Amino acid sequence: MTEFASVLRSWRDRVRPADVGLPAGGLRRTSGLRREELAALAGVSVDYIVRLEQGRASHPSPQLLGALAIALRLTEDERDHLYRVAGVAPPTRGVVPQHITPGVQRIVDRLGDVPLAVFTATHDILLWNPLWAALAGDPSAHTGRDRNLVWRHFTTGHDGTEFDERHEEEFASDLAADLRSALGRYPDDAALADLVARLRAESPEFERRWAEAKVAEHRSSRKTVTGTPVGPITVDCDVLTVPGGDLRIVVYTVEPGSEDEAKLDLLRVTGLQTLGTAPEGDVVELSGR
Repeated sequence: MTEFASVLRSWRDRVRPADVGLPAGGLRRTSGLRREELAALAGVSVDYIVRLEQGRASHPSPQLLGALAIALRLTEDERDHLYRVAGVAPPTRGVVPQHITPGVQRIVDRLGDVPLAVFTATHDILLWNPLWAALAGDPSAHTGRDRNLVWRHFTTGHDGTEFDERHEEEFASDLAADLRSALGRYPDDAALADLVARLRAESPEFERRWAEAKVAEHRSSRKTVTGTPVGPITVDCDVLTVPGGDLRIVVYTVEPGSEDEAKLDLLRVTGLQTLGTAPEGDVVELSGR
């Protein structure tokens, strides 16, 4: 058995189904994940997982390795080892980090009562909970560059969300400044360079803000989400930075005792049912752009 096959099987066995929002009941031959469960989380066929664990499949893509690392709740050192034994260079420091650490995953798992999502330093969405999807729209409906918040804001607008004049100006300015800051930290990231070039070419508003050469990180804003099934909800948006991993945990909260709180409580039930998502507390996972 190859080292890749060995660690893949060992790490699958140690992940409890409850850790990834799956039921633990029924007869199980292993306390860890079944192959079909790992396949579903990583977005590949069960047969491919079998071939990987038997050493019969070679050259897994970096995208698949990233998905496996998230599904298996690997640390950064474990993720890098998985890449190396698969014959793939681990993500370098010059590229925007996209790895969801076990600690970040636990934060998302335990904060199911507030809308919450995890973004990269360039605002690609990686992970969200069901309440985020119910409030802000299901990110899985978008693919590729459309999963990037900055791209969508400057090229398609922000239908369904309203800012007051001050917060709208701050939000747009901070997004452009955020990308400039990320470009300085990750000069080897070709996707980031391409994103900036495309934005400058296709959005005069972004180009104007880029020319200001502001360097900053977006931290907070206030907005009203108008497209919910329970009516408009005004939320405060706070952005928490994950030390070391350079991820952004975006959290929406409402004022206690307000009408917005009552609407969010209602959305927690009716909104999720309308979306037909998994039970509350489950988490949708993605890897890569």
